[in-house]
Amino acid sequence: MFVDNVKITVKSGKGGDGSVAFRHEKYVPLGGPAGGDGGRGGDIILRANEGMNTLMDFRYKRIFKADPGQNGQIKSMYGRKADPVYIVVPTGTSVYDEDNGKLIGDLIDNDQELVIAKGGKGGRGNIHFANSKNRAPEVAENGEPGQEKHIRLELRLIADVGLVGFPSVGKSTLLSVATSAKPKIAAYHFTTLNPNLGMVKLDNGNDFVIADLPGLIEGASNGVGLGIQFLRHVERTRVLLHLVDMDPENGRDPYTDYLAIRKELGTYDENILNRPEIIVPTKLDIEGSDERLAEFKEKLPDDADIFAISSIQHTGVQQLLNHTSEVLSKAEPIHFDVVSDETVEYNYQPKADKFQITKTGEHDFEVTGDEVERMLQMSNLDHQDGIMRFARKLKSMGIEDGLLKAGAQTGDSVTILDFTFEFI
Repeated sequence: MFVDNVKITVKSGKGGDGSVAFRHEKYVPLGGPAGGDGGRGGDIILRANEGMNTLMDFRYKRIFKADPGQNGQIKSMYGRKADPVYIVVPTGTSVYDEDNGKLIGDLIDNDQELVIAKGGKGGRGNIHFANSKNRAPEVAENGEPGQEKHIRLELRLIADVGLVGFPSVGKSTLLSVATSAKPKIAAYHFTTLNPNLGMVKLDNGNDFVIADLPGLIEGASNGVGLGIQFLRHVERTRVLLHLVDMDPENGRDPYTDYLAIRKELGTYDENILNRPEIIVPTKLDIEGSDERLAEFKEKLPDDADIFAISSIQHTGVQQLLNHTSEVLSKAEPIHFDVVSDETVEYNYQPKADKFQITKTGEHDFEVTGDEVERMLQMSNLDHQDGIMRFARKLKSMGIEDGLLKAGAQTGDSVTILDFTFEFI
């Protein structure tokens, strides 16, 4: 089964916790703190593989998690960092953040990698908190939480040349003649239900990948027929072979069909219309097709690039492939621009508050906010020194003053995430 659009959930590993430990070795007076740092959590990394051509595997597994880093050890030993989790995807996969729709990356080269969720940093051990006032601190940090993201993967097949046109114009037949591909061929609409790829190898040593793109009919860009499912695969093709049926008995007008397909391509992405296009009238082996071809040519612009063929008789096919190779050698490669923080145009917006305080009961308050929640998650509250450090941080962030302004009094309960303490 061909699958080209899936959603997955990824979660990188949490950083290892820092350790609270002290040296107790003989002949080491005043040994001091010796708690090591935690190791970094595992990353989630996508890796492109040109041997794949579908996202089918993700129909059965859609959640990927990395291991946490190892906790810090005694004797100032650092915890081991976790191994990354590699997810293999086909080349041509575009990666989007499902929550905001932003394009995270575009994997077009074999073995290209993209880190989509970074592992959390390891927490610091108590060797980092010793000072002249506190030479034996019982303070350490917990590891940073991992990132959880909802990702959308879109596969756009990497083909140099795309075959477009109405159903039953001969796209699959041309692909079978020009390459070793074995597409299904029959005389009815939507014979081809999935894109088919083939490799064209010419006598002069040149080669290129050609794709049969199914389902394009009038209205495809708005969801009619199968075209909307596969129009995205046209986006990477550098040259278009636009096949037009010259059969006088098919009840259709070739020029009207030609304009209709151009309209659908332009409606989906107007940039596609700027790419090199070779118009390929087909089925010249049918009686009366020559007269229809002459009428068709009269309606086209003088500079139109036309190569008429008969795939059944192989007439003109080799000349078409040689010409396509020449056009392809001059065509520009197609890349999708990934918007980075360096290229985004920013507009000034007031900085959001670091925290929000909500009164949830007569004597109950809740504090929320990414920064304060992250601070709690990285605070080790198993030791008195850690609790005092957490209290100082709350005060320095202005949370204590904020609670007073909100009406908090001594003895009231304050909750941050799943941690509740008494306000004093």
